[in-house]
Amino acid sequence: MEPSTSHQIHALSHNGTAANCSFQEVDRLMQYLELAIYLPIFLAGLILNIVALLVFCVFLRKWTESTIYMTNLALMDLLLLSLLPFKMHATNHLWPAELQNLCTVLESLYFVGIYGSIYVIMFIAVDRWVAICHPFRAKLLRSPRAAMGICLGVWVLVLAVICSTIYYFRRGGQTEFHCFHEFSSKGWKPVVIVPLQVFGFLLPAAVLVYCSANTIWALQQSAQRSSQSRACVKIIYSSLCAFLLPFTPSHLAIFLQFLVHQGVIQDCSSKASISLFIQTALCLSNITCCLDALCYYFIARETRSTTHAFRRSIQRRATFSTSEV
Repeated sequence: MEPSTSHQIHALSHNGTAANCSFQEVDRLMQYLELAIYLPIFLAGLILNIVALLVFCVFLRKWTESTIYMTNLALMDLLLLSLLPFKMHATNHLWPAELQNLCTVLESLYFVGIYGSIYVIMFIAVDRWVAICHPFRAKLLRSPRAAMGICLGVWVLVLAVICSTIYYFRRGGQTEFHCFHEFSSKGWKPVVIVPLQVFGFLLPAAVLVYCSANTIWALQQSAQRSSQSRACVKIIYSSLCAFLLPFTPSHLAIFLQFLVHQGVIQDCSSKASISLFIQTALCLSNITCCLDALCYYFIARETRSTTHAFRRSIQRRATFSTSEV
């Protein structure tokens, strides 16, 4: 049976009726393109995030604010990666109607992984900004316990929001369906898309850019530009890359598809281009699971260098005390 993919939903006009536009070429291309994108992301991301958890939890064993945030980010990425095999299967296979509830759970967890990652990356930037730009307040605001509480709050908040809105996306009364595709027209209403764009992307992006720019400026104005400050700048740039590169195109594509469903864009060729763009951008947004490895690498180096410096300091003190006796 020829799979009916998401062109059925992408072709919906403002009044909910199907427009006379063909998306067969787009869907045929995406059947192969999605697999070509997902497979390397799944394999590379799985290896990198498992290694990151081993480094943070086993080898470093130093629970600082940074390592707590990065451990939770790795868990978010692993959650996202664990769902990619289901997405790959759903690309070319219809699921029976009795798997509707399972599909809803999988879709919910997928969005939890995406928007949980967005907010964890945002709080990493906020934590750095407080530590560097407001060092006196940092003594009161920053602690491993506070970082753990923030990460727990992100998990609870994202789970609560996603689980309360996911029913908008799934159409009822289907016999066979494509999971992760064929979303209901209710999912493209302003009450869903506007908060998603504002609170899911624009607000975290604004906070991330503001905190990152101010932190980089403060480090560059510092009289003593040590190797640790240079490492911090690399962490900031890697966090910006891990956020902006995957999530900016995908949310721009969601906005354009929203305009299609609102009847603002009605040209068939434009709809086909937007259909290809949104599907490709959403596939590529999963590359954040690999880009986060940049943050893991610099965080691990910084933590390890800090630990070594602390040990050398203890050894020097011990040597000095022995020489006095």
